[in-house]
Amino acid sequence: MSANASYLAPGEGETIFSVNSAPIKFGAGALGEVGADAQSLGMTRVALFVDPHVLAGAPGEMALRSLRAAGLDVAVFDQSRCEPNSDSFEAATAFAREGAFDGFVSLGGGSVMDTAKAANLLSTYPDDLMAYINAPIGKAKPIPGRLKPHIACPTTCGTGSETTGITIVDLKSVGLKTGIASPLLKPSLAIVDPTTTESLPGGVVAACGFDVLTHAVESYTARPYTSRPRPAHPSQRPPYQGSTPYNDIGSIAAIRLGGTYLARAVRDAGDKEARHQLMFASTLAGLAFGSAGVHVPHAMSYSIATLKHAFTAKGYEERDPMVPHGIAVVINAPAAFRFTAAANPGRHLEAAAALGVDVAGARPGDAGEILAGAFIALMRETGLPSGIAALGYAEADVPALAEGAFAQQRPLVMAPRSVSKLDLESLYRDALRYW
Repeated sequence: MSANASYLAPGEGETIFSVNSAPIKFGAGALGEVGADAQSLGMTRVALFVDPHVLAGAPGEMALRSLRAAGLDVAVFDQSRCEPNSDSFEAATAFAREGAFDGFVSLGGGSVMDTAKAANLLSTYPDDLMAYINAPIGKAKPIPGRLKPHIACPTTCGTGSETTGITIVDLKSVGLKTGIASPLLKPSLAIVDPTTTESLPGGVVAACGFDVLTHAVESYTARPYTSRPRPAHPSQRPPYQGSTPYNDIGSIAAIRLGGTYLARAVRDAGDKEARHQLMFASTLAGLAFGSAGVHVPHAMSYSIATLKHAFTAKGYEERDPMVPHGIAVVINAPAAFRFTAAANPGRHLEAAAALGVDVAGARPGDAGEILAGAFIALMRETGLPSGIAALGYAEADVPALAEGAFAQQRPLVMAPRSVSKLDLESLYRDALRYW
């Protein structure tokens, strides 16, 4: 199963996997029930974290109306930063501490939901942000206990943050993007209303949809949970376990949905079926990677998003220049899957088949190129950049990119084969230009 000889063979390691999913409500109109759901979770004074564009639109109006109709006292925080950094987390935390809230509702993309998670944590159990940041960058302090109830309501078909126990941040002090991971960060309830995606620009759908597709493939191709040693105590079983029979179901279904509907959803805002199905794919993939983890493309993405801020993506023209998370991830995917395929060609071919590629008669040695080709074709069809050179990177940037990615050991250890700093340099060179 793995090209890394240090991994345990099946039967020699872990025999147990766990599933710890947050409750999910999915369907058209579900956002209109957020007030009743907040009330049922015991909320009386609610912090509504919301993107200002969302607040001004139909989803914002619907959420506020529902919360106020339930008799809840609502205060709005609409200063979440797209691709949040340590400064924006601190501002959100100050708002949460001063507001004396007993519950949180987040409405927006992954950045908004992640900001609400961080504000909930740092206002409930105050400490320096670096205390909770993943090791080796931070101290990885365990979260002391349960957080206040949080209802996460995504409005983009991408990150799956409504289902996961992780929050991602650009640490300005160290120039790295990383996160905090704990099952205790998972929202108490996810309300997924696919109608919220109907007004999104095509470029935003592309960026978010490729995040879905990439982390679904990463979860499906991650090292198997059986390759880890058995923990000395059940409490030491990690939240990111690798591929499991449970995670595989959601991952492969999300890949199929992405292959079928992503290009349609980008091309035509009126194609409600495509956008709703892509939102369902996001939920499925979030449930899968929230347990399986992600690996090389995500580890590489954090340097891409951090080291240069000169790119403006389609659909993000009103934002400050930056690389949206989904683009930062998928731009590495073809290079990464060419590399990881040697560890498990069958899984990579199955992922390509789920994307719609005819793999009949394909040789194991071709698996990486076949899967990479499927991603490249879809990237070209949906108008994505041709590689990291289009984001402003050049050969001279490769060492710094690899240095930052190598610090991301939490995702890298989930790769189906070991990844050195030299490997990462080669992968970034491969990702400079695909066509």
